[in-house]
Amino acid sequence: MIGDVLTSSVMFEMLKDRYPNAQLHYLINSHTYPVVQHHPYIDEFVFVTPKIEHSYIAFYRFLKQIRKQRYDAVIDVYGKLSSHFITVFSGAKIKIGYRKKQSRFIFTHNIQRIKKPQHNASLAIENRLRLLAPLHIEFKQCSPKIYLQPEELTAANTLLAEQGIDLDKPLYMISVLGSNRAKTYPAAYMAQLLDAIVEEKGDAQLLFNYIPKQEKEAREIYNLTKPSTQQQIFFDLFGKSLREFLALTAHCDAMIGNEGGAVNMAKALNIPTFIIFSPHLNKANWFGEVETGDHQAVHMSDFVDHYEADVIAAKSSPEAYYLKFKPTFIEPKLKAFVKNH
Repeated sequence: MIGDVLTSSVMFEMLKDRYPNAQLHYLINSHTYPVVQHHPYIDEFVFVTPKIEHSYIAFYRFLKQIRKQRYDAVIDVYGKLSSHFITVFSGAKIKIGYRKKQSRFIFTHNIQRIKKPQHNASLAIENRLRLLAPLHIEFKQCSPKIYLQPEELTAANTLLAEQGIDLDKPLYMISVLGSNRAKTYPAAYMAQLLDAIVEEKGDAQLLFNYIPKQEKEAREIYNLTKPSTQQQIFFDLFGKSLREFLALTAHCDAMIGNEGGAVNMAKALNIPTFIIFSPHLNKANWFGEVETGDHQAVHMSDFVDHYEADVIAAKSSPEAYYLKFKPTFIEPKLKAFVKNH
């Protein structure tokens, strides 16, 4: 997933700092490349294409190419069967991965995941950086970064101006839809939150983050907002590509909405975020205490004492859990956030 690829990129700056002459390669799914494009600490990208994923013959040929690289060390962040194969075929002397009963014989170093942060960062960051310990790299606070080019920012600025956006007024990117049903705040509730934003900041300008195939779902949320809110939504203005979306987001005052890849990208652009976590997720996995300030996050557990979700039930039937996560819980924090951003 895009968010995972972006989050794992934090390892490269620390590796290059410790081993400045090392050649660092990043093996990723080809569609995730835009979030790490132009990364200054990654020397080469190795792409897993859809053909490699869906063809045993193509995958075997890919493994042979990996073998030819003669890697000294391989760090398996993904931790699934396909990456285990790649790790084994690499022939690297140092093989680092997370400790699992079924794969412990694959790695020279099996790293135990922690369940509670030790440095007040997100578990996603802390567990990834634990994989660097066998290479004598100690933990330090860091966050992913996205590197946009000046021409990309200029093009986004021009597009915003052409669509009537006034950058002297508040501009918010709204993550109206999650990556799936279990990570998407209900349409009627999201519409209420958008109304609350405009109620707090009458001159707020709202952009929706969606892709063309999601237009129907995004339009449903738009239709549920008040007419006064609809006047502030630039519904037809959205990134036609991932890099264009990133450049547009870089001009925003904040990203607001469902937790997911879009939020992680906004953080990597140093854009403040207000995040709504799905009831089935553990907030600590993707949000650390060190982030509070420019970044705010809300979860059912923030409002309900001793809250605990049945993860399987919450993922398969999210509506029953989401309906308890009422906008009235979130609105005070959201209004305070937009007031300050």
